Amino acid sequence: MPASPRTLPSARLTRAQTAGYAAGSVGTGGFGTLPGLVLAYYLTDTLGVAAALAAVVVLLPKVWDVVIDPAIGARSDAEVSAHGSRHRLMTLGALTLPVGFIAMFAVPSGMDGAAAAVWVAVAFVLATTSFSLFQVPYIAAPADLTDDYAERTRMMAWRVGVLALAILAFGAGAPGIRDALGGGRTGYLVMAIVSALALIGGMLATARSLRGHESRPNATAESPSLRAGLAALRELPRFRALLIVFVLQALATGIVLAAAQYVATYLLGSQSWVSVLFAAVVAPSLFVMPLWKRHAAARGKRTAYATSSWLFVAACLLQVPALALGWVWLSILALALGGVAYAGMQLFPLAMLPDVVQEAGRERGGAMSGVWTALETAGLALGPGVVLLMLAAGGFVSSAGDPVAQPRAAEVAIALAFTIVPAVLALVSLVGLRRYEEPEVAADVR
Repeated sequence: MPASPRTLPSARLTRAQTAGYAAGSVGTGGFGTLPGLVLAYYLTDTLGVAAALAAVVVLLPKVWDVVIDPAIGARSDAEVSAHGSRHRLMTLGALTLPVGFIAMFAVPSGMDGAAAAVWVAVAFVLATTSFSLFQVPYIAAPADLTDDYAERTRMMAWRVGVLALAILAFGAGAPGIRDALGGGRTGYLVMAIVSALALIGGMLATARSLRGHESRPNATAESPSLRAGLAALRELPRFRALLIVFVLQALATGIVLAAAQYVATYLLGSQSWVSVLFAAVVAPSLFVMPLWKRHAAARGKRTAYATSSWLFVAACLLQVPALALGWVWLSILALALGGVAYAGMQLFPLAMLPDVVQEAGRERGGAMSGVWTALETAGLALGPGVVLLMLAAGGFVSSAGDPVAQPRAAEVAIALAFTIVPAVLALVSLVGLRRYEEPEVAADVR
């Protein structure tokens, strides 16, 4: 389906456009990282919620997210048709996100167990709804901004660079704020307030930048349908293959992220180690982005994506002897390798998705990004759920205060969640990646 003349963008983006779009990754990186990193641990080790019930808490809001994301995507396409921009939904999401996000970590004193679980679940539903209002149109926007294959890679390299900084700041800095205040409910609440201010700043910057680059509304465009995204999934093999790969890797990443705090506390001996672990992952990714860009320019995005995925598998497997032997230095080295891999695993699918949207027609961009975000959310949400269910099977003992000694089976479950399980998921994703074919335009830019 050819692109509509109204949305045909220029090939080269200005620095202001690129930087403005990348700023949104402060929000996506922060919200994608922090709940996945600390929420499960907050439930089990501060609020005294049993691991099995905590799994329900982290999964239930994401089920709701999966339901609403395609609808938000369709609404996003309607906004482009009627107003020439997606920024209004993004602004609404940015302004409302702090309410639910802070509430997640504002459980009243004296409320614990099941009651605390209900409080967190409701707040999480509100926060994820607001986040979807921003994230779904955010993912669709690149195909609106440029029609150039190589330019989208450059654009996403900026975005993933900001994403890496956000992950480092939230993944290492936010737990540091919590620990500096002695942990507990007060530590988590202050952490949430500071983080929410950073989230809203980045998200509003992007919404504002897109408002300045609106396209002319198209009154004759067909009204997008909620079914459009699902139809694209059925009709476009390239979209389907890429989405399957990305969701499997989102699940693998979500499992590693959720397990990291438990690894720090119960296998390395201190919850403060989580900041070091995150720094080890993210720091390398800040420097390897130019290398991944050159590799993609020479070999194609699919090949570069496969290379980064194999590195992720190697990093996970290297953690097995590191944790078994208690070699912290080897664990940090493996995480650094994983950081190199993670940079590519974020860059390439996000650069490949606009290629697929461009081929399908930008009129379906929002609907397609709605399906993409819904299934990505499902993968990331299942990560903490899988970890918590593994902990429950291992007999993990929750507490409403200081960590308690865990049975050997629970420690094994933590180690498996950090190593073998994500490695297997990444290997399965590589099978799906072989089904993705580069668009014909790729041959012109290598």
